[in-house]
Parts: sequence; structure tokens; C-alpha cells
Amino acid sequence: MNAPTPNCPVSTRIDAQGFAVVTLNRPERRNALNLEVKGLIAEAIVQLEADPAVRVIILTGAGGYFVAGTDIAEMAVMTPAQHRELQTGRMFEIVNACSKPLIAAVEGYALGGGCELALACDIIVAAQTSRFGQPEINVGVMPGGGGTQRLLRTIGKYQTALLTMTGNAIAAEQAFAMGMVSEVCPEGQALEQACAIASKIARQPPLAIRSIKEMLNVGLDAPLQTMLSLERKTFTLLFDTEDQKEGMNAFMEKRRPEYKGR
Repeated sequence: MNAPTPNCPVSTRIDAQGFAVVTLNRPERRNALNLEVKGLIAEAIVQLEADPAVRVIILTGAGGYFVAGTDIAEMAVMTPAQHRELQTGRMFEIVNACSKPLIAAVEGYALGGGCELALACDIIVAAQTSRFGQPEINVGVMPGGGGTQRLLRTIGKYQTALLTMTGNAIAAEQAFAMGMVSEVCPEGQALEQACAIASKIARQPPLAIRSIKEMLNVGLDAPLQTMLSLERKTFTLLFDTEDQKEGMNAFMEKRRPEYKGR
């Protein structure tokens, strides 16, 4: 899995620091998502989630682009029945369900399905020159991979309505100001910065990281008091783990902890 397959539009590299990089490489279409690419991304996520050596997954694109959108030429003739039969939304379901932290390293365009793929991640690192948008309205449809709902919960109704109803794209700095992007970095450095973040997360206790991700995801749709109670319960359960004991002992002994995920 470490070596990319020649001519394959999706490759995976596993770093010794405990994270993996999934790279889209379809330069002739600016990494646009077709059924093959979406299937390969889903397969890569499933395999990496099952790999105990991988604690964090980075999604990025080659050639100066993240994902310019979904392949319109392939999608233009599809019927509703074909969408269901071909499971055109499966990639998003797999990414959404991944229990490991996901980081999007964005250069260039993250539009349509590309923006939705980034939004499905837990952290988004964007180059200053990158652009985000949901332009589906310009081709007669609407976002179908989580765009309206993730943006609604991230930037609110009024900004979401503006982006999805006009199809306008926004710059990384504006996306950051809206709370849509985690960090903005110089052009060409998104993957480098994402790797630095992934390396730090990979050194953290895996059970606590997984619990944090679960609380963040579940908390989007649950009442505050319910989530405060669940957060406290999850916090206390971590005191029955080896990682909790290792972390606190290491702190008191002034040494670096070695977490095992137990």
C-alpha cells in the first residue's frame, strides 16, 4: 500500500509517523470525481481504517488541485435509479463513517463534490490561493454529498443559502473567516502543514482522539444538556484505559508518553 500504482488515479502512502496520505491524481480533469475515483477513495479509507498502524488519514490532490468537482460528463445522463444502483454517494458515506481523524489538504479548487469531500473531513488545511464552492446550481441540480447540511451546521443558514443558490466560489481566507477552514497556509504548503498536524495527532492517545471525534459528530444534532452529560460520561470512561494512566504518569514524571490505544 506504500507504493502508488502506476496510472492509478488514487494512491496511498503510509508514513512511519502513523498517518497515511491518500492522493487523487487525475490531472486531465483537475481531479474531478468519477465513479472509479470515488470507489478507489472509499476502498482506501476502508483499508486504512482497518490498519492499526494508521491513526490519521490525509486526503489531498496532485497537480495543484484538490478536487474541481464531480465529473459532469459521466453524471449528465444518469437517472435517479442509476444513482441508487451505482451507489454514487457511497464514498461520502464511507468518509462520514470513518472513526479515524481525516484531514483535507487543499490546493487550488475544492468545488462541488470536492468541497463536500473536504467538508466531510475533521480538519481542513487550505492554501491561500485555494477556492471553495458548491456550484451545482449552475448545472441544474443541488449539492448531494452533504454540502447544504454540513455548510448549514458550519457557517449558518444565510451564508449557506448565498453559496449554494448562487454557485459562487470563495477564497480560502474568506472560508477561514466563516469557520469553514481550520488553517490557511502559503500556496504549495497545504500537504506539508497537514502532515505536521497529522503527525502530532498520531502521537496522541487513540482512544481519546476517537472519543473527541465521536462527541463532535454526535453533538451536531443533539441538545446541549444531553451532550454535556454524554461528554462527562465519555471522559470518565477514559480513566479505565492504559493510555490515561500512561499519559498522566508521563506528565508527572516529565517524560514523553507512549500511547498504545488500550
